[in-house]
Amino acid sequence: MTIRRRRFLATSVAGALAAPAIGRSANASVLKFIPQSDLSILDPIWTGAYVTRNHGMLIFDTLYGMDSSYRISPQMLAGHTVEDDGRTWTLTLRNGLLWHDGETVLARDCVASIRRWGARDSFGQTLMAVTDELSAVDDHRLRFRLKRPFPLLPAALGKAGSNVCMMMPERLASTDPFKQITDMVGSGPFRFKPDEHIAGSRVVYERNQAYVPRPDGQASFTAGPKIVHVDRVEWTVIPDAGTAAAAMQAGEMDWWEVPTADLLPLLRRGRDITVAATDPLGYIGCLRMNHLQPPFDNPALRRAILGAVSQEDYMAAAAGDDPANWRVNVGVFCPGTPMATAAGMDVLTSPRDIDKVRRLVEASGYKGESTVVLVPSDLPTLKALGDIGVDMLKRIGLNVDARYADWGSVLQLLNKTEPVAQGGWSLFHTYWSGLDQVDPAVHVYIRGNGRAASRGWPTSETLETLRNNWLFATEPAERKRIAALIQQQVFIDVPYIPLGQALSSTAYRRNVTDVLTGYALFWNLRKA
Repeated sequence: MTIRRRRFLATSVAGALAAPAIGRSANASVLKFIPQSDLSILDPIWTGAYVTRNHGMLIFDTLYGMDSSYRISPQMLAGHTVEDDGRTWTLTLRNGLLWHDGETVLARDCVASIRRWGARDSFGQTLMAVTDELSAVDDHRLRFRLKRPFPLLPAALGKAGSNVCMMMPERLASTDPFKQITDMVGSGPFRFKPDEHIAGSRVVYERNQAYVPRPDGQASFTAGPKIVHVDRVEWTVIPDAGTAAAAMQAGEMDWWEVPTADLLPLLRRGRDITVAATDPLGYIGCLRMNHLQPPFDNPALRRAILGAVSQEDYMAAAAGDDPANWRVNVGVFCPGTPMATAAGMDVLTSPRDIDKVRRLVEASGYKGESTVVLVPSDLPTLKALGDIGVDMLKRIGLNVDARYADWGSVLQLLNKTEPVAQGGWSLFHTYWSGLDQVDPAVHVYIRGNGRAASRGWPTSETLETLRNNWLFATEPAERKRIAALIQQQVFIDVPYIPLGQALSSTAYRRNVTDVLTGYALFWNLRKA
């Protein structure tokens, strides 16, 4: 066997490490932020919820980062080596990494963290399936021995979409991945303040004075040096959009993560407010059904619903009447990315015929079973999707039981696999970042691995085989061909239904500058 060895190290960029600046006043060193929702779950491995992911990125760090061009580079790592024709990867931690409790970050901590993440994340499950052995060589090096070459290993460990592979101390990472942790000890640029956390109202983070940023590169999305310029970040939960807008106008808040579409014109008129497009990939609306229980354990019923879905209706309700804020004719993969395809799209783009769909529902064998639709009442965009969905399902003849609750309660209910009579659910609407649907490696809603899949738990051997073929294909044209087959199969098995792409905006005061593109990240930015 030939042995190939290469070194992967980040490239230095002169001048990237400007000294962290302290605000000119005590107030200037506090960033006041309105998150998209309440932080009801702290553990970013246990849930893929974006508010929990954003929270986790303040506290925890990652082995690799992803820049704004979606390139992967070492973050906590000094670099890695690849040997044995791609079957052995050795990852070396950089010096100076400390947990918030003062203990040194060790390779065995990272091994435990990867294993816990790998049990929950779709891409992580794939990586662990091709791993023969994952071990700590010594305090600073961890090693993967693979069953076959897997060049996407850094992409798996460094992906910025949920669930992010965040590093934790071994004592936390050894927790059952299906049980939540609440002890927020990481090695990232901020420390969580549990003594100031008020559930449903307030979350506080303080700058980690012991954090050592990367000594090279430039900050870009989750990659590069994470240099903090504020002493505190305070999240204030404001469910009412009008109240949030007033707080921004009055200067009581510095940054509103997700303003509602109807208030964007008002915010743009504010002389002291910047409205910016943060993510060119936007958010993809999704209708997700529970495949374990009636009525959506019936594939004919799932296929029937395809003909009733109007992406225009969904997007106008959730993202406003201005078509500049959204896109339709959206398939399985994020528009504008290499895997996006028109294959099979006629099921969503052909004229909508509700009477025909009602006949298909009846022909499917639907027997009038209760259809429990979970709708978050405190997230305007998700509520709008839910309202459209409830109306559509009623019009095609389903016995709909719409249950409105706050997002935190919905997240808890979504883990239930029991029948609706025992507190279970049938369907919900959500958004995924376009980043999480760019290809089959990260797109969790195309998985067909049953109870190991994300909430909804679809089973499809065909989808699993196609995804596996894509992961190990070596030519771009072959991956594109397989992606088209995946989309066609999705419209047969219907693990979910895409509802369109909302183009996201965020709003912050003009004295807040150098905000990174992507989702809400709190290093690099400055507050004057």
